[in-house]
Amino acid sequence: QVQLVESGGGLVQAGGSLRLSCAASGRTLSNYNMGWFRQAPGKEREFVAALSWSGSSTAYADSVKGRFTISRDNAKNTVYLQMNSLKPEDTAVYYCAAGGLFTLGESAYNYWGQGTQVTVSS
Repeated sequence: QVQLVESGGGLVQAGGSLRLSCAASGRTLSNYNMGWFRQAPGKEREFVAALSWSGSSTAYADSVKGRFTISRDNAKNTVYLQMNSLKPEDTAVYYCAAGGLFTLGESAYNYWGQGTQVTVSS
């Protein structure tokens, strides 16, 4: 079992930055592909970014490409999502997930955190 806990969310003005963290316990994250997803009010959860277990491959949703960066620190058993140039439409609950496949599809991720709220004001 892997337990994931997100942190780093908050309220920020448009154009600002936040760094989300996803700390794991139970097992080492270096064995898992990692993903970040988000869910805005009244909308379905959507893919944001993914990082392969080796760190050699990344994927981003078109809406965040060039603004968000996913990374991992295996020594800290933590995955990050650096979010720059934030827009009001980035407002959502952000979830990290761990799974056995490097994929954009959330069904392939076995473990999920509880989410952290990100609110971007205009």
